[in-house]
Amino acid sequence: MLIDASKGKAQMNGGRVNGGAEIDPLQPEERARSNFVRELVQRGRASKSGSTVWPGPTPRRIVQFWDDLERLPADVEACMNSWKKLEQDGFKLEVFDRASASKFIRENLGSRHEQAFARCYHPSMMSDFFRYSWVLVEGGFYIDADDVYHGTPIDHLFDDGRLKLQPYCYDVATSQMVAPSTFTEAGANQPGWIFYFNTTPMIAPRNHPMIERALFNATASLESDSVNGLPEVQATTGPGNLTRSVFEIISEGCLPEALMVAHDWELTSTSQWPLSYRDDARNWRLSNQKRYNASPSDGR
Repeated sequence: MLIDASKGKAQMNGGRVNGGAEIDPLQPEERARSNFVRELVQRGRASKSGSTVWPGPTPRRIVQFWDDLERLPADVEACMNSWKKLEQDGFKLEVFDRASASKFIRENLGSRHEQAFARCYHPSMMSDFFRYSWVLVEGGFYIDADDVYHGTPIDHLFDDGRLKLQPYCYDVATSQMVAPSTFTEAGANQPGWIFYFNTTPMIAPRNHPMIERALFNATASLESDSVNGLPEVQATTGPGNLTRSVFEIISEGCLPEALMVAHDWELTSTSQWPLSYRDDARNWRLSNQKRYNASPSDGR
């Protein structure tokens, strides 16, 4: 299964019809994770009890990634610059590229993780792997380079030590994303809905157990798949990996209160469309399981 989390388009291996009956596009373990996310999302808005169990604060640091900053597209740079206004509120902003991210991972996590990062064949995978590494080590707020800040206050998201994630829901029947106002309501569900967590935003203090598991799983997947061709992006480092990791760590006994679901994140930030890079190989959706080679025109 491959879901385009930003635009609501998908390439599905499932959804087939056999004798008039729709077949679930997810494997049983994937459906169990989807149901698990649905229960977390619909159990109610964040309560103060979670902030008591996972006290903070979370560092007021914001980090972004673009693999080659010398070839940063102007429209992506405009998205990144929208977050600079938060510096006036005491937030520290930092941007990493492939070289500085690799150096950070080597110095803080060692050669094994640096080698796993080197196995990320596309910038999207690099950004995924780096965000797990940086949030685990430093704590703070990772946001994708193509997300635009709308100016709403975010200070309250740093008051405690919970991991903050944005939920998504994809509808197989319509090949569209379901609006948060619809899928977050208690009891809302359809047979073809797939619930999962996005990897942006990612807000957490250092050493959060869910981020630690996400990095562990991504590292192991990159190592195991390195001899079998290029692994699928979402399942290896992206939302599939993150959703699986949250599911595992809570199933093993971590309190659900370690997570705060950002039900209405779209009021704070949205992924910008269209952008120039989305039409070429820099878009992972066009390069999934393909070797990425930057072209001279990629810096436009």
